[in-house]
Amino acid sequence: MRLSVKGTTIAAALLWGGAILLVGLINLARPAYGTSFLTMIGSVYPRFHSSDKIVTVLISSVDGLFDGAIAGFLFAWLYNLLVDLTSLPTLPGRHA
Repeated sequence: MRLSVKGTTIAAALLWGGAILLVGLINLARPAYGTSFLTMIGSVYPRFHSSDKIVTVLISSVDGLFDGAIAGFLFAWLYNLLVDLTSLPTLPGRHA
């Protein structure tokens, strides 16, 4: 069974971008929440700086959308490639 590349790309983008957005918004309301996660995000995304600004959270969320889309696309593409390779017929005289 193959994965939908488009569906996996969209799902991964929304999941990762949404996670960054949600944690960032909660952190704006409760500064102690998600500090380890946001520190990790700051080490991965150079445009993200821990601050009390909604603009930073939105920029990081957009970066997360793009990264999630790329990761989802690559995952689905690689998965489908491996499924296609493993479903090739075996040569006569060889056992699967």
